[in-house]
Amino acid sequence: MSRYLTPAKIGLLALIALYTEEAVPNDAMIPVINFISSHLLDCDLVNPTSCPPAERWKKAGSIIELIVSIRDFEQLLGPFAAADRLPGRRLWDRFLEKLWGVDSLHAMLEFFDRLPLLLAKTKEELRRMGRRGEEPPSGILLSRGSPFGVFVKRAQLEFTRLRFDHAAELWQTFVKYRQPTAGYWRRRDPKLSRLSFDSVLMTGEQEWGTGTDALAVVAYGNMLLLGEHDDTLPVSTDDIESLMEFQIEQMQRYGNRMPPELRDRFLRLLKDSHIIPSLSHYLNFSDSWRSGDYSTSFDYLHRYFDYTMQNRDRLFYQYALMNLAIVQSDFGCHKEAVATMLETVSTARECRDTTCLNFALNWFFHFGRTHPDLVRELEDSSMLGSGKESLAFLRLKAKETGMWILWTSALLSEAKLGMANGESVATALEHMVRSSQIIVQRNMKTMMGAQLSMAISMWDRLGLAHMSEMTCNVFMRCHVRNSVFDDELKIACRLAGLQAGKGRYEEAFGMLERMDSNSLRSAKPNQYWHIYRGILKLRRDLHRNDLEAADVLLSQLLQMSPSDIEPSLVFVIDSLHLEALERRGNYAAAFTKVDGLISKLREDNGDISLRVRLLLAKAHLFSSSGRPEKGFAIVMRAASMAWRSRLVALLWQAIGALASILNSLGEFAAAGDLLMAALPRCLETDVSYVAGTLYSLLADARMGQAGESGSGSGNGSGVGSRGAIERTEFLAKANEALSFALKYFSDIEDVEKQCEMLAKKATLMKVVGDRVLAESYAAKYTGIRKAAAARQV
Repeated sequence: MSRYLTPAKIGLLALIALYTEEAVPNDAMIPVINFISSHLLDCDLVNPTSCPPAERWKKAGSIIELIVSIRDFEQLLGPFAAADRLPGRRLWDRFLEKLWGVDSLHAMLEFFDRLPLLLAKTKEELRRMGRRGEEPPSGILLSRGSPFGVFVKRAQLEFTRLRFDHAAELWQTFVKYRQPTAGYWRRRDPKLSRLSFDSVLMTGEQEWGTGTDALAVVAYGNMLLLGEHDDTLPVSTDDIESLMEFQIEQMQRYGNRMPPELRDRFLRLLKDSHIIPSLSHYLNFSDSWRSGDYSTSFDYLHRYFDYTMQNRDRLFYQYALMNLAIVQSDFGCHKEAVATMLETVSTARECRDTTCLNFALNWFFHFGRTHPDLVRELEDSSMLGSGKESLAFLRLKAKETGMWILWTSALLSEAKLGMANGESVATALEHMVRSSQIIVQRNMKTMMGAQLSMAISMWDRLGLAHMSEMTCNVFMRCHVRNSVFDDELKIACRLAGLQAGKGRYEEAFGMLERMDSNSLRSAKPNQYWHIYRGILKLRRDLHRNDLEAADVLLSQLLQMSPSDIEPSLVFVIDSLHLEALERRGNYAAAFTKVDGLISKLREDNGDISLRVRLLLAKAHLFSSSGRPEKGFAIVMRAASMAWRSRLVALLWQAIGALASILNSLGEFAAAGDLLMAALPRCLETDVSYVAGTLYSLLADARMGQAGESGSGSGNGSGVGSRGAIERTEFLAKANEALSFALKYFSDIEDVEKQCEMLAKKATLMKVVGDRVLAESYAAKYTGIRKAAAARQV
């Protein structure tokens, strides 16, 4: 097969010829031009990237369909009438007339010889025509620099370069490609015979007689004998290369693998190609890497870059090393990845490849944040110094070399590092605004996922859950079509987590189930999706007090090495493990685990928000074990760190822990004042468990104040009457707080807390003297216990 020309391209040339002959009616003009353009221009220029993930592969599918079948032309042209408006004559008929007019190899040669007539004349050609007295051509002519004109010129040039045997092969495949329309065209033109596909055979049939069939077999080989059973497809090297480049671009831009059905059809095309490009090795490497097949991806990576080294004299050796390091890191070979990336840096310096060097240094920074123990010695001996200085260096180099994506990434990393260290929120916002400006100016739509993820983290830290949820929804509705699937998955999981925090578990699971199934075929996203789904199930099981099911999920999550999963999920799993140990009453193991986590974060200089969460978890363990006073210093330290770092959501949790300690010390009024100040802002975080806990503590404080008011009732009739009134008011406020707490705990289906609130309300009703309500709450308590036991069975 030829390097460029195929029967499908001849069909496009015929369609362009109809367009220049003004045979295309006005109502079909735009669809026809769009159809031709979609197969001539780059995908991004015709099909915008703002299409759903499932639609992104339709470009490759349409290319394959056009290569293997003429049906796409029929679907396009069949609905439109011809421009001459003759009764029953369609644009499809004019197209077939053009194709069946090419009825021999000689006619094909004439067809390509006439192609230059479709192009506008140059100035020199117009001068020569003027000197000869010829009129310049009229009608629609194609500019030589237009996409249509470039395609026509290249097609004509490629045909002139074909050897005779290749031209004959192109003619044979064209006959086979056109043959499915023979039955329809025979009904339109009764003069057609069985040899009408070749006018030479039809003309010589009278002279050669019965020998015509033997001559046809000699000319066309097995094609006439095999007929429809010939599975060979008319594919060119240009088609194969364009499909490969498209697939690689899709995998690199969006992180998706090719759908299986499309991949099978592409492999069939590749099988029928005489030349298999070296790019196929890189395509197989990318697909194996995404699928999680380490050995196969390693093998194909070596095949591709070994071929590259032989042909380009080590020009891209540093990129081979960089790809190898990334693959090793993804598959858990972290020490080998560090060594390979160091060699990448050395080779890039030797070659003076600034682009590769900057990307390698950026990889080192992010790898160091995830695995600080592996790069600690390297950072100590590095001339760049701390991570902040490394980012400043990368930001300046990226700006100098015009690497806009790296520049934006460095700015976002600086903002993230500043928030992790508890530095100024204003400085972090400044970096985010600067990165946003670059994204907008350079139209880097794929970076919107990282930009909005940073904004979501910022709102979460500031305790503004409604802003965080709004940003998630903005991304999912406006920017998800242009972003990498990893960003889509993580933000969708974040949104599902926000819904689960409100007790909307079904909505949360529904968001995860609606993710694109083909995109989840990649190994890393699939693992992240399953882990996060397991986390949501584990959280619900713990709230429902289904400890047996929770232990099964927890054992599966804890079996995975922390280095093999996303760092953002490691702490969530550890937190749920602590909660499970606490609900089991295994406080010794819980204290041991939380102390180990605190020590590790301190050594690694981890995120300050994680350290505050661990301090609060330790204080909560003291409270649950009946010794809340021992957590006083820890709570004050956590509150101080949260306030200094503007971790507003964690600050209200620290206030709640402090109020619990004050309640245990009998300082009910102080605890009530703290809780009344914290609760309105805490409700903005939309975390039902924290809100329910604070309302429960407020009820305890009001009950304590009611007891103090009651103890002074015997100091005189006036004082006693006032004390009784205050006691009644405090009891009413305690009941109201318990009602709110019960509502929030019911939203998240927390069985233990619901029962605790109902028990408190029943006790309160007994104190008030309303035994009917007390028995009603006791009955609800029993019903919840029975329902929880039935679910576990």
